[in-house]
Amino acid sequence: MNAKADESAGPDDAKPFLEHLEDLRRALIRCAAALVAGMIVAFPSAPWILRILQRPLRSVVEDPERFLRSLEVGGAFSVAMRMAFWSGLLISAPFLLLFAGQFVFPGLKRGERKLVLQAGAFGVALFVVGVALGYWVTLPAALRVMFGMHAWLGISAEWTITSYVAFTSQLLIGFGLAFELPAVLLVLARLGLVSHGQLQVARPYAVVVSLVLAALLTPPDVISQLIMAVPLLLLYELCVWITWAGERRKAAAGMQELTPRAPAGRP
Repeated sequence: MNAKADESAGPDDAKPFLEHLEDLRRALIRCAAALVAGMIVAFPSAPWILRILQRPLRSVVEDPERFLRSLEVGGAFSVAMRMAFWSGLLISAPFLLLFAGQFVFPGLKRGERKLVLQAGAFGVALFVVGVALGYWVTLPAALRVMFGMHAWLGISAEWTITSYVAFTSQLLIGFGLAFELPAVLLVLARLGLVSHGQLQVARPYAVVVSLVLAALLTPPDVISQLIMAVPLLLLYELCVWITWAGERRKAAAGMQELTPRAPAGRP
């Protein structure tokens, strides 16, 4: 079998459907076991993780540890489990990707495997950037706005630790997931499902989608929504330019292949 045939068909093309289901079952069991193991590793670090989440609150109050209260008997346990889940998910992420790759890769062509690896690396980088932006910029601003609303209404603010951890977790994970959209667009463009012209035409819709996502994934204040929407729009424009450059490079390579070569002879 030559290289072209190897790229056009995967080794698992002839595998029966039931065997694919069995492979899927094994992959899901391994992913669940990896997640549980990650949660077990992360659970003892819950106090340290909580201190990290409380740090942006210092821009609002002097002593976050005394400001946040637990009003439920099982409040501490639920908070610890929430932090262990998200931290365990991050710890087990490399193994989750490995098990998912073991299930998906055999059915992909060589070029598609390379594209998935590149998109995965780019997606991880974007996720980290999104979480960092949410932690260092959006979260302190959102907390100041929420605290200011209490003061404006003349209400004494006393937040529970459960609601605070839920608030911060939703915001940070929301920022990380929202920043995955450019990676999805670039994968679709590389597969030929989206073109530079289509992205240009869809630019007004991208503005609306960015604003809607920002409204859904951030607290109900304009500052937090703009902090998410503006980088999303800039990343969308970056995808438009990257897609344009890729199409231009591909067209230039095609023209070079079509150009007839001069016959060998005397100079």
